[in-house]
Amino acid sequence: MDFEKIDILRLLPQRRPFILIDRLVHFDEAQTVTRFTVGEDNIFTEAGKLQAAGLIENIAQTCAARMGYINLIHSEQVKLGYIGAIRNLEIHRLPRCGETLVTTIENLEEVFRMTLVQATVCSDNEVLATAQMKIALSEIDAQSDQL
Repeated sequence: MDFEKIDILRLLPQRRPFILIDRLVHFDEAQTVTRFTVGEDNIFTEAGKLQAAGLIENIAQTCAARMGYINLIHSEQVKLGYIGAIRNLEIHRLPRCGETLVTTIENLEEVFRMTLVQATVCSDNEVLATAQMKIALSEIDAQSDQL
């Protein structure tokens, strides 16, 4: 499937202004990659930089895009997910407005509806942040009229 043609809103339970990924770039069983250009009007932007909460949400939405893509190829509804835990978060630098982030998650473990990933957020091959994140997937459909 051509990832460039997929509207990111088809993959995510979030809606504007809480969208922190622009495009799914890569998906396979082990790894998912997204792209996001930081805008000055983003709700997580302050003093010309995306704040830590924005980086965390970017990672979580990359996880959501992974599950949303799986739902899409199986013709299922996008499900709501929840951050279960964040470990070993290291922020080396906050991204500036205008920078394009490439976020990669690698699946470390998946048990029932819980997924543990290792995340890396980069800009121009510079690592900006890393973390492990545990995501719990619910069985609740994310319906756009309820968001």
